[in-house]
Amino acid sequence: MMYFPRMLDKIRLHARGELPESYHENLGKPKSADGACTNFLRVNYNVLCQRVLKGGTDEEILEWCYLNGRRLNEGDLTVWNGFITKLGWNDFATPLLQEQKKKYGIAHRTDIMTIPELIDLDEERRD
Repeated sequence: MMYFPRMLDKIRLHARGELPESYHENLGKPKSADGACTNFLRVNYNVLCQRVLKGGTDEEILEWCYLNGRRLNEGDLTVWNGFITKLGWNDFATPLLQEQKKKYGIAHRTDIMTIPELIDLDEERRD
């Protein structure tokens, strides 16, 4: 399940005080990748945070989500993975993407069309 491990990493980093400030504003917000992911799994973000901080592997926490929300099948995973890779491209997250591009001084970059592309740029996996 794409993005799920990243969301868990952000929860862990935030709890340790190591998550960059620029990520704090959107943690768990309904109109964010976190909110979309927890909604898709049918779990509450704050309850998930509590579970993550108890420890366990990503796989164990995903299984907890399946037990406390809904279990995803292969079709669900295909839909989710397709959605999350295009987040920000002509959808509810487009205004956030445009705002973030302005903030980073790259509003002119037409090659950054999705939130994942912006994240890759921010985390230096893309030029």
